Amino acid sequence: MDISSTNSFDSHSLEQFVLDFLHEKETPAHDPVFKLLQGDGSKRTFWRVLIFSPDRSLIAMANPAIDAPSIAENNAYLRIGEHLRAKGIPIPEIYHFDLQKGWFLMEDMGKISLQDYALSTNNPMPAYKKVLRNLISLQIKGAEGFQTRWCCQTERYDRKVMLQYEANYFTRAFLHGYLHLKNECPELNPSFEYLAETASKSDNSFFMHRDFQSRNIMISGDEIGIIDWQGGRFGPLGYDLASLIIDPYTDLPSNRRKEILDEYLRLLDERRPDLSDSFMGHFYPLAVLRNLQILGAFSFLSKVMGKTYFEAYIPLAVKRLRELLGEISNTKISPLGELMEDVEMNLITQ
Repeated sequence: MDISSTNSFDSHSLEQFVLDFLHEKETPAHDPVFKLLQGDGSKRTFWRVLIFSPDRSLIAMANPAIDAPSIAENNAYLRIGEHLRAKGIPIPEIYHFDLQKGWFLMEDMGKISLQDYALSTNNPMPAYKKVLRNLISLQIKGAEGFQTRWCCQTERYDRKVMLQYEANYFTRAFLHGYLHLKNECPELNPSFEYLAETASKSDNSFFMHRDFQSRNIMISGDEIGIIDWQGGRFGPLGYDLASLIIDPYTDLPSNRRKEILDEYLRLLDERRPDLSDSFMGHFYPLAVLRNLQILGAFSFLSKVMGKTYFEAYIPLAVKRLRELLGEISNTKISPLGELMEDVEMNLITQ
């Protein structure tokens, strides 16, 4: 199948890249079928490559190495992927790659995401329990031997990331860009400083995926697959768990979110009992910071990148943020809490 209509880069050469690999592996596939997969927030393009039957497939990815960020991202995708795979983390095996062109051919982890699964069943907890076990392994084993030179963004999730890439991103992209409020909100600085100060006290020596949400977790039978790891870095345990629990794509009810949190704490106590006692002291600030990032990203993607389907998730992300702020009793959080109450009310009445 000709894929030239799906992207502006040299797609014919990408097809040949796949065919050369299949020929090298003596896999009969004279006319593989490329099926373009639905895009998300990334600039990367993915295809499911059907080899000689619908049951045999690979995933091809193109992220043209046209600038320094894309080159760094591709390198992180490869190096972090190789590292996690060697640690036994269930990420797809990368079979073939060309870093100069930004092409990857890898294992297909299945067609059903955790989002699909969670929305199709009344009891997704069996799958979430498997995900949580893999998350803890990712966090602990992934940190062993991890090299910060592989990172394509920052080497560590720290105070600078919290303030610049989450709090400021939220203010700039959501409050100003989406809601058309003022560009600077100094009255929110005490709230942001408190969040960053508290979250910065958490141990950030673990591997952090950075986008551990339901669309990046695949379900294939009894197996779990984790994708989109290129933003990995050192960070605290609570961030990725928060990403999973407050995920707007699944809209988990409060009792289910608590069940997932309790199960994680139980598994953490089994694996690292020295960490479980202090975990909750940082969890809600980390969850709020993650929620700020979500709102910034959804606003930017919908308003600037033209990916308007993200806009549907903004009201739920606002609601979840307000709920998370209610879990923090410190008065420094009040300015942000009061603002989000007004924002939620305005979104409801629109």
